[in-house]
Amino acid sequence: MNNVLGQHLLVEFYNCNPDVLDDVAGIEKHMNDAARACGATIVQSSFHRFEPWGVSGVVVISESHLAIHTWPEYGYASVDLYTCGDEIQPDAAYEHLKQVLQAELSETQLLKRGNLDLIKARLEKRMAVPQGAAMPTVPSAEPAAVKGGVL
Repeated sequence: MNNVLGQHLLVEFYNCNPDVLDDVAGIEKHMNDAARACGATIVQSSFHRFEPWGVSGVVVISESHLAIHTWPEYGYASVDLYTCGDEIQPDAAYEHLKQVLQAELSETQLLKRGNLDLIKARLEKRMAVPQGAAMPTVPSAEPAAVKGGVL
């Protein structure tokens, strides 16, 4: 991941199957399957269907989250795939969702989150560590373990 804490893949899916986009149980299944496809550890998921149409939901993963908002009336879905650590592959989640939503077109933007060089420099400045002195150990870029399904 090149010295960052996480990757945030923003996805726009166009010309999707409206029936798929309006099925709350199906969207929840597809999002949980996407989390598994990218190698993430699922903590919990929460999804809601709006009236007269549309679904929003999130899959909380130990490595961050996957979120979706659908507009069946436009055949459109916006998706956030935010993952931390080097083992999780958000591209695999993207490919899975593109297929199951039957998207004819998609656009993506990848944001690198948490520049470790900048974080360490600011931490060093805040702690006023004298030049040449050893820095305190910075915690791993991996998220803390989740206990009992609570973050």
